[in-house]
Amino acid sequence: MALVLNKVVPDFEAAATSGVQFSPKNYLGKKIVLYFYPKDMTPGCTTESMHFRDNFEAFEQANAVIFGISRDNLLSHEKFKEHLELPFDLIADTEEKLCHMFGVVKNKIMYGKKVKGIERSTFVIDADGVLRQEWRGIKVAGHVDEVLDVIQKL
Repeated sequence: MALVLNKVVPDFEAAATSGVQFSPKNYLGKKIVLYFYPKDMTPGCTTESMHFRDNFEAFEQANAVIFGISRDNLLSHEKFKEHLELPFDLIADTEEKLCHMFGVVKNKIMYGKKVKGIERSTFVIDADGVLRQEWRGIKVAGHVDEVLDVIQKL
């Protein structure tokens, strides 16, 4: 089931930190930012998560919730969240269901070997559950500002 811009995102459930069971339908009336990242405690992912953290209040004022997603398990996510003092929750996609649903699993070359990895990507879902914006293969610098700009205009 491929996601399409300007179409309603199919409902799904996923386990997140703080005992949260995430489902898009539970956030109707709010805008949702889902950012996919490769791995907890790595430099780029740490920086990206800190940028979302540092702009959290502005997202809240724009009626948006933020969720980070990676293939790490909940224990790893809880440690990452605590270490960075993240005010939002992280979704554990250990079986890659959401990664495949959002099409962020990509073949990469690491140390000369082909590996399956997560392409750093962000998705914005509007208050009606419609996918409004996506960024794929993003660079961390300046990205959160772009996402916030889109959220504030929705």
